[in-house]
Amino acid sequence: MKILLFLQGTLLMHKSAIGKTREQIIRQVKDQGESVRDFHAYVPIGHAVGKLKRWAEQGAEIFYLSALTENIKARGDEVAGKEGVKADLEILDRYAFPKGKIYHRKKGESYAQIAEKIAPDILIEDDCESIGGEKEMTITFIKPEIKRRIKSIAIKEFGGIDHLPDNLSELSKYENH
Repeated sequence: MKILLFLQGTLLMHKSAIGKTREQIIRQVKDQGESVRDFHAYVPIGHAVGKLKRWAEQGAEIFYLSALTENIKARGDEVAGKEGVKADLEILDRYAFPKGKIYHRKKGESYAQIAEKIAPDILIEDDCESIGGEKEMTITFIKPEIKRRIKSIAIKEFGGIDHLPDNLSELSKYENH
């Protein structure tokens, strides 16, 4: 089973978000507050590492999708470059996330195009509240014929994945609330 997870906002958050409510964190992002763009200092949200390790132990193949890109013009609102891309690797290694390929958009490439290439069984991403909501989510732009084959799980931005089932068969049947 292939699981594609978004990094920023779904699995990771900026360091100054620690101890804040989800609403306060969203405000920090919208205001571009302290540490929002310090990608090298990002931290896991909740117990994301443990959750992913449990899925990997059951045979899940983990893929990560990042907002960071080497191409600064990929979307316009990301601070990017080779340093940003390297930050993802460092953070995943620092916190011992399960091994998995990290995907970054190339010039002219969308998140949906990457997801379509990977063709995951499950796509887990946040609801993009801080940047415009559902109209910014990856699943929204995936071709209908491919979308039908993907179990889409949307979580609250910065809400974490701790509430998702540990068991992969339960995860594949999980219904968003």
